[in-house]
Amino acid sequence: MTEPPATKARGCSNNTRAITRAAFLRFGLAAALLPVLRPTGANAAGAYDFWFTRLKYNSGDWDVDQRMPNNVLTSLIDYTNLRVDPKERIVALSDADMLTAPFCYLAGHKLVEFDPQERRNFENYVRNGGFVFVDDCNHDIDGLFAKSFEAEMARIFGAKAMQKIPNSHPVYTSFFKFEGPPPTGLELNGWGDDLVHDYLKGITIDGRMGLLYSNKDYGCEWDYDWKNKRFLAQDNTRFAVNIVMYALNS
Repeated sequence: MTEPPATKARGCSNNTRAITRAAFLRFGLAAALLPVLRPTGANAAGAYDFWFTRLKYNSGDWDVDQRMPNNVLTSLIDYTNLRVDPKERIVALSDADMLTAPFCYLAGHKLVEFDPQERRNFENYVRNGGFVFVDDCNHDIDGLFAKSFEAEMARIFGAKAMQKIPNSHPVYTSFFKFEGPPPTGLELNGWGDDLVHDYLKGITIDGRMGLLYSNKDYGCEWDYDWKNKRFLAQDNTRFAVNIVMYALNS
């Protein structure tokens, strides 16, 4: 169950920190890793505090949950004072531009097998302050996406790097209040486990979670025409707001 923040001023307070966080990623990380990379266009002018970046990777099927980003972006505009780019950005994981994003999303159903440049960018991004939300569209702990992605993470960060996160983790209270990961209706129709996954996993670097990993298929849960959101008893994208606000402020 969620509770709304006391006032929208909370979003305003977070906004100040979010600008600092976004500026770090746009300029600090890019300068440290890629001295020749310079933000251009709207980013250079500081027009946005947040933009939704979907990572395109060469293996598997990255182009899933196509309506989901619009719902998440709408919720950020509705609930927070962030200056939000209303358009999803699709960036190849192998492209240096992904290193400047304040938040990245990666999902799919099939095999995940990064090539050397993809692996290098992913590691540099996470180790140097970036945040990636990864969602298994199979909502299946032992499925192909889950096994192959977790193997990639073990190869990059070590076999024990990805751990279950407790229900007391700040991501569950970063904006709205949750008692743990909200369930999705899709989980009961999983590809073999038929269980509600009562945890999420993460990779923590220097005390800060840089990767949040879900087998709950939030992407499909949030993938609907935004006009239909008004028919929901409670907006199910509120947890997405928490994920973004944690990413920006931690």
